[in-house]
Amino acid sequence: MRITDLMQPLLERSKMNKHSSVATFALFGGKPVFTETRSTSNLYRPNLNRFLQYTESIFEHRYLTNNGPLVQQLEKRLAELHGTHFCIAFCSGFMALQLAMHILALPGKTEIIMPSATYRRMADIAAWAGLTPCFTDVSRESMGMTGELTRPHITKRTALILGVHPIVNISAIEELEKLSTETGIPLLIDAVEAAYGTLHGKKIGSFGKAEVFSIHASKFINGFEGGYITTSDEELAERLRVVRAFGFVQKDTIKELGTNAKLNEVHAAMALACLDEIDQQIQHNKAIFEAYETGLNYTGLRLLSYDKTELRTWKNIVVELTPQWPCSREVTLAVLNAENILARPYYTPPLHRKIAYYAASNSPELSNTDAITAKLMLLPSGAHVSVDDVYEITSCLKKISEQHEYISNSYGTKDTK
Repeated sequence: MRITDLMQPLLERSKMNKHSSVATFALFGGKPVFTETRSTSNLYRPNLNRFLQYTESIFEHRYLTNNGPLVQQLEKRLAELHGTHFCIAFCSGFMALQLAMHILALPGKTEIIMPSATYRRMADIAAWAGLTPCFTDVSRESMGMTGELTRPHITKRTALILGVHPIVNISAIEELEKLSTETGIPLLIDAVEAAYGTLHGKKIGSFGKAEVFSIHASKFINGFEGGYITTSDEELAERLRVVRAFGFVQKDTIKELGTNAKLNEVHAAMALACLDEIDQQIQHNKAIFEAYETGLNYTGLRLLSYDKTELRTWKNIVVELTPQWPCSREVTLAVLNAENILARPYYTPPLHRKIAYYAASNSPELSNTDAITAKLMLLPSGAHVSVDDVYEITSCLKKISEQHEYISNSYGTKDTK
């Protein structure tokens, strides 16, 4: 009998073991790594007694909404946090952005410059404000906007520049401020993912004409639902307060067209309770980031790092699938999601590639945006993810890398990236 004949049963057994190992993945019938999902949403839960103490005061003051004491306290503390003079709270970040766009857009102009790699409904917000999006590319290195990339899109139709911070680190906001000053076009900043951050030591929230933040449950400060705008422009702050409350300036006097975009006291109570625990949250987020740094110690995935010389929330975990990663992003996400690891693609598809319910002023070739959004992936983070969870997640990713051929065959797709 030949040696190859003797080896054949061992080879077949080896193949069976590898295939049976693949079967341990939940996508192919195995038991998921987590019984409860681990997501990319923050969902921070403050001390319950602290939250209840704030809510008790609502009934003591007999103020449930309409710019109550807790909303005023929240606005004061947020203005201090961001190093700015004024803060105006809203029922959502969506409404805060829409009203800021509406007020700041230059009269008679129709276009708003914004990145395509951003929140999936950002262009919808612009459409609600009566503006047409004009998409600009972002830097491959920072994933943020720059003055150089934004300048070519400025025309006689430009009403507003919307500077948007990427999900990790900061856009070149000082360049955008300079461009705004040169052209006279106002700069509004979406700083939702940059809360608590700094740029050269200066607090995010104090740049441009105004900056917009969210206190949705998934964000750094959890107010259940809500948003706010920071500015040092007193006239702008007053207009924002008027339009969020139906346009009233006095009990029966309407100054201009307004809407109902007020934040209620219960949501303010939640946000205040979370503000009280910012230090604990940042400590937790940084520990999670460092656990990913330790766990992603194999070829193919690059963890996007934060600028450690500046203040950051450390909230978002983003990895790049490099050419050495053996699986497509589609397959990787399918396997992870089945394990209740709710990883997701980064701003995919970008806005200039989406089916839209609004008009756009351009259909550009945004090579940096296309490249970035095709290879990035967000991993679970936030208050409900532990260091032990990160170990399980990174171990699962390593297992995917090791068994990519069998996974791709079982998934039923040719694994092309």
